[in-house]
Amino acid sequence: MNRLIAHGLMFGGLIPVTSPALVERYNRALKHLTGRTTALTDFHIDISGFSPEVGDELRDDAYLRPGGANRQFILLTTAQKEAPLLDAQFSTVRGILTQFIEANEAALFALTARDAVAGELQNSVFEIGKPADLFDIGQVVVEADTIGRHVRDAGRLAALVERFRTEPDGWRDEALIGQMIDLARRTGDVTRQPVSLPAMTFRQPNFWTSKFGGLYVFRDARVPGVISVGPAGDVGPVPVRPLLDLSMRNAVADWLERNQLVEPIVQARGMDAGAAIRQKMDFILVDAADRLDLDVGDASREALRRVAHRLGSALPEEFLGLAALLRWVERAGDWPRISSAHPAYFYTLRGRAGADRDLVNMLLAELSPLDVRQMFIVHKEAFYSAYAGWSDRKRQYVADFLAREYAVDRQGARTALFGPEPGMDAAPSPWDVRPAVPGPWGAARGRR
Repeated sequence: MNRLIAHGLMFGGLIPVTSPALVERYNRALKHLTGRTTALTDFHIDISGFSPEVGDELRDDAYLRPGGANRQFILLTTAQKEAPLLDAQFSTVRGILTQFIEANEAALFALTARDAVAGELQNSVFEIGKPADLFDIGQVVVEADTIGRHVRDAGRLAALVERFRTEPDGWRDEALIGQMIDLARRTGDVTRQPVSLPAMTFRQPNFWTSKFGGLYVFRDARVPGVISVGPAGDVGPVPVRPLLDLSMRNAVADWLERNQLVEPIVQARGMDAGAAIRQKMDFILVDAADRLDLDVGDASREALRRVAHRLGSALPEEFLGLAALLRWVERAGDWPRISSAHPAYFYTLRGRAGADRDLVNMLLAELSPLDVRQMFIVHKEAFYSAYAGWSDRKRQYVADFLAREYAVDRQGARTALFGPEPGMDAAPSPWDVRPAVPGPWGAARGRR
């Protein structure tokens, strides 16, 4: 993984914790949440306050998620909102933490100037022992305070100030005034600088989890469903049907279409479909050449074209399907029919705009694993797992490509491939499903 780290493609964007004051605050929060502390004098943290160095020191990468259900967090600075989330077990966690920080940024800025803020993403499940437990997670409540309880004390002080102002003899109540003075020493003047971190509630209807081998749970869909990365028969009972797995290509394609969760890239508004298809074809060629131990030279498009000629009849079906689609895009060929059984099928789709766009693109990345750029952007966990099994030659190509073509303009690349970021209210009603737009592959519905 050293290449990825050197290019800033792994552990990039983490927040350094180097000053003794910040280390001390982190330790106070860590002691408060876990009963443990770190002896490290400098380390890095992600958006949740998790540190890979501290996890290594404690020999526990789950030190901020006991039981695997409720994620705890430590905030030392509001700059953490820009940091990644490492070792994500639920796809919703980073978005929830980002929204929490942004909604309370002024208060958090003031609070973290004096102390660490610690909190927890709470739900009604304290331990997830079987897949059915995931369906008890309906919403997540975020509650936080400083280790010195500044928010709690500020609330108490505000209530006392209100009593002082409204009670007829409040100004003569020495006990009340004494309590106000004592609290004000810790909180400051809450009348001029109110401090509040109200609990925030987030619905969690649809999500991915790494638990049980990887599950995509869609409860808030016209046709609810669960899609397992591993065999569906190994999942056990769940309260939602259908229960599918990635090997059931026709059924997964049918389910995605019935819920109108995907769109053909050749019909996606504002997308350069030709450029996207060519890049997917390049990735497929690199993988094929690597497996056959063929030299790809500098991996330029010309070099890869020569590889394609050498492969001849051994060209992968994914490549041939995309090549036919590219010919149609460039008006050099007929409209191809690519059924959901074709290996190229899921390479021709992207998530439709809406609240579940990124979740659907995660699923598509697992169904089209040779598109390494998409996998890296939308599903880091799957990418790092795949990267570990590649040859050194393929690792070099992918790391160099991502550093050259993606890292220089991450947001621009995401927008070009997947469209503008969905707004908070972008999701249509799950019952308001638009008619299907037939792609060059025809309708998937009814194929099993």
